[in-house]
Amino acid sequence: MKPWLFDILACPMDKYFPLKLFIFSFETKPDEFQSILDIYQERDLDLIKKQKIIEISEEKGNLYVKDNIIIEKNTAETYFKLLISSINELNNIIDKSTHDITKKCFALILTEIQDKILEFSKNINVEKIENLLPELYFVNKIKIETEIESGLIFCEKCNRWFPIIETIPQMLPDEYRDEEKDTQFLKTNKNLLDDEFLKQDLKPFKL
Repeated sequence: MKPWLFDILACPMDKYFPLKLFIFSFETKPDEFQSILDIYQERDLDLIKKQKIIEISEEKGNLYVKDNIIIEKNTAETYFKLLISSINELNNIIDKSTHDITKKCFALILTEIQDKILEFSKNINVEKIENLLPELYFVNKIKIETEIESGLIFCEKCNRWFPIIETIPQMLPDEYRDEEKDTQFLKTNKNLLDDEFLKQDLKPFKL
């Protein structure tokens, strides 16, 4: 499951949104995260442009932007509004994986990168937007090209939880859930979930 998918997932039982996402492990290797971070920090605009992730155009004096997160071409004002909303979804993600680099990348988006994007969106400057390409590149790469291997999606409204197994979110209605399999999943990963979480009236199954 790619982090971007979490932007659009709602509870299949009560349609509640946003959900909580606990990441247990990534299929994406730490050195791949580090490579994305290195390119961001080096701010090599020519290299970033060659990847053609962010498309910027100007038509009749209006600036338009699209990327792999905001796939429809929008005015810059609308684009940044949608992108900031996508970034805000990261506040609902709890990274319990074992590698510090993944936590560093998510934290970077929610601090330094989000601040720069917010500041630019308040005073959009056609001549300076290319200076923001490393930030837009980094958000896109982390949200679109990294892969969550194992985790748990949780609905705070109905207390239902759904496992992510081998990159696939298992968002099934209660009647199609396998109690033995799902309970074993909780047991296997209980060390990654705090006691307060496990003491809730979890549905459809709990320990």
